[in-house]
Amino acid sequence: MSHVAHSTNSKPAAEPGVKITTSATIFLLAGLALLVVAPLFFYPIFLMKLLCFALFACAFNLLLGYTGLLSFGHATFFGGAAYFTAHAAKVWGWTPELAVLLGVVGAALLGLVMGFVAIRRQGIYFAMITLALSQMFFFFCLQAGFTQGEDGIQQVPRGYLLGFIDLSVSTNMYYFVLGVFVIGLVIIWRFINSPFGMILKSIRENEARATSLGYSVAHYKLGAFVMSAALAGLAGGVKSLVFQFATLTDVAWQMSGEVILMTLLGGIGTLIGPIFGAGLVVTLQNYLATSDFPVTIITGVVFMVCVLLFRRGIIGEFYASRVGRWLGFEHRH
Repeated sequence: MSHVAHSTNSKPAAEPGVKITTSATIFLLAGLALLVVAPLFFYPIFLMKLLCFALFACAFNLLLGYTGLLSFGHATFFGGAAYFTAHAAKVWGWTPELAVLLGVVGAALLGLVMGFVAIRRQGIYFAMITLALSQMFFFFCLQAGFTQGEDGIQQVPRGYLLGFIDLSVSTNMYYFVLGVFVIGLVIIWRFINSPFGMILKSIRENEARATSLGYSVAHYKLGAFVMSAALAGLAGGVKSLVFQFATLTDVAWQMSGEVILMTLLGGIGTLIGPIFGAGLVVTLQNYLATSDFPVTIITGVVFMVCVLLFRRGIIGEFYASRVGRWLGFEHRH
């Protein structure tokens, strides 16, 4: 009976995915083409920062938008991977791809431990547990020897990708970051459109019904948590190579707040929304950093306006608009 119920429910859920993919593919390919030529018009470091935080926001959205779990501790995975990658590259002399891989594995293990504890609770209790565990990891990084305390790990060498591509050249580093970003985005897209992703959406919509159909909700939540942590770690590891340092800022609770802000601004439960939100926040931070305007106040005002006028997020509202529906988009959150 549960198998029949699952089969009849999964088919309608897959149809909007096909509808969205056709239109979204066009926009994504156009966006990718713009990113390929973007270094000709914009500062590469700014673009690399944008891509790293866009991947971070997409990883967070995998947990919030598609599973319905609000985590206040994702800075643990982002910053933890940054520390692991920086230490491996600088102290152990690992190549950049292996150092980043270590960061991803380390973030996934942290996600496994944190998720195992946190998924036992729901709602605000889940969020508070992730925040508490994240603060514990912050103080660990403050005291641990390999993190070098408040100084952080500085002057991290970018090294040679695959042994022969010099990442100290900004153009090479940019296309490496772009490649990682695209790979991460493809993984997320495949994940949310897989049977596993469909089950996560059913858990988000009605956890009790998913349980009654025989699914182990806790296992699926933990799987989503670990996947989100690993992808956040991928963003953090690459970020440490881009800026050549890893500091306590990467694991602070403010970093978790930033990624929540990015995701909400763009639109939770959408693939493109977190990318747009990250771009908006990073752009504001970059261009207001040298001005007399307080960045946090301006960002807060933008967030307030978006919450009041765009309840689904900017991209979410676009999907729900006539133009978005005409183009074949459908906001599924």
